[in-house]
Amino acid sequence: MVKLDNLVVSSSPHLRSGEDVEKMMWHVNLALLPAVVLSVYYFGFRALAIIVFSIAAAVATEAIIQKATGKDIYIADGSAVVTGLLLGMNMPVHVPLWLPVVGSVFAIAVVKEAFGGLGSNFINPALAARAVLLAAWPVHMTSYAVPFVDGATHATPLSILSGAAQGELPSYLDLFLGNVGGVIGETSALALLVGGIYLLVKGVIDWRTPVGFLGTVFVLSWIFGGNAGLFTGDPLYHLLAGGLMLGAFFMATDYVTSPVTKTGRLLMGIGAGAITVMIRLWGGYPEGVSYAILLMNVATPLIDRYTVPRVYGTARKQLARR
Repeated sequence: MVKLDNLVVSSSPHLRSGEDVEKMMWHVNLALLPAVVLSVYYFGFRALAIIVFSIAAAVATEAIIQKATGKDIYIADGSAVVTGLLLGMNMPVHVPLWLPVVGSVFAIAVVKEAFGGLGSNFINPALAARAVLLAAWPVHMTSYAVPFVDGATHATPLSILSGAAQGELPSYLDLFLGNVGGVIGETSALALLVGGIYLLVKGVIDWRTPVGFLGTVFVLSWIFGGNAGLFTGDPLYHLLAGGLMLGAFFMATDYVTSPVTKTGRLLMGIGAGAITVMIRLWGGYPEGVSYAILLMNVATPLIDRYTVPRVYGTARKQLARR
């Protein structure tokens, strides 16, 4: 005899996963822990203080706004923690502690909650906040620390590579391990790779976006990045330097602001990689990862429009009129 209580009648989708937003967000937080640990090792406990202030401000802002608007408080889902953590990792260690607080308030209040909360923002909140902070306080946001040296600042590897600053380029090993100047999250390509692989194994992110992102940067920097003509660039250096690993694995893969289709995710990575290389090689700023991802966030609805499969039984002309 069939128990009718076990039959559920609902609209699609009918295939469901055991994963939910809360689990995925905490997987991301866990995947970032190796980079956080190494950032504290290289830059001291001030790096941890910046991250803590950034997370606390993000969580508090979300809770206050949800309470004020009569919504249920969902700070336990980990999304605000991810935003605060990513913003903190995108800041130099010498910034005043009020700066990550301002950035997190902007990220949550303006970029996320003003558009409806989780799932409704059209650009990455942490990157949008970083762009605003960089425009408003450029001196603070471009004073990069030297590992193991309190109070000292130094040019980033990309600034030296582009000729915008003088200095000796760090070795590949220093880049890989993280013993270089830069923002907190640029500590170690190794730590970020470990976290990215963890997310891939857990199925939290799709491989197409980071592979498209990293592969495009590798190819284009090899072709156009050298001073002695085409195909004389140093693609490995471009992969290991700057915020590329952090952006490719942890920010370009954001579910809310990236395409929903497999083809779209690959195009997202390729487009972000191409824009990153253009800014690095020919722009006025040595790093282009943040702006590349933000621009592709804005292009995501257009990518979805042309990559989402046609609805079965619907004429192409009807779709075109939508």
